[in-house]
Amino acid sequence: MKCFLCKGNVTNSTTTYMTTHNDCYIIIKNVPCQKCEQCGEEFINGATMMKIETIIDKLKSMLTEIAVVDFKTAA
Repeated sequence: MKCFLCKGNVTNSTTTYMTTHNDCYIIIKNVPCQKCEQCGEEFINGATMMKIETIIDKLKSMLTEIAVVDFKTAA
């Protein structure tokens, strides 16, 4: 696969996904992605995003201020 931005090579990697919900921070580590070797742009596929949304929905009732979750154990 080629990068949509710079046309560099894209390889499998992992990333950290961060978002907020009601002034609480949610950090999900070790999220599978594809990353451009040239510009560093990261791409998360639809199936992974659906799993992230499921993780976030489960966390909403438990949030305090910061939640850090490992994708591999939560998905």
